[in-house]
Amino acid sequence: MEAKATVKFVRYTPRKVNQVLTLIRNKRVEQAFEILSFLPKSAATLVDKVLKSAVANAGKLKDYSNLKVKEAWVGGGPTLKRMRPGPQGRGMPVKKRTVHLTIVVTDAGVAPLKNKKEASAVKTTTTAAK
Repeated sequence: MEAKATVKFVRYTPRKVNQVLTLIRNKRVEQAFEILSFLPKSAATLVDKVLKSAVANAGKLKDYSNLKVKEAWVGGGPTLKRMRPGPQGRGMPVKKRTVHLTIVVTDAGVAPLKNKKEASAVKTTTTAAK
């Protein structure tokens, strides 16, 4: 079963949000939440919020141990064009970018963790990846 969550017109740049998404793609949801909780990027809060929404849409909010992030992508939204003061009274253009973010979670192809040893192995690999 797949579940999808989308957010649109959010004031982050697509490039910075994509840096966060590359860290959670094809990972278990538990691992993704752990990575996002320790990530020192402001876009991590946005991705965390959308991932929680996708898990809730899957209907498995209490037990999400067998879900994984199947797809996560970001697209550029409309760019707001603004002006800032420049030298000699000129106006300098500033582009304020927005994003459309989509995360898809699935339970297909994910074997549930059988014992505590496997769960600790998952946590160890997450810690070693940092």
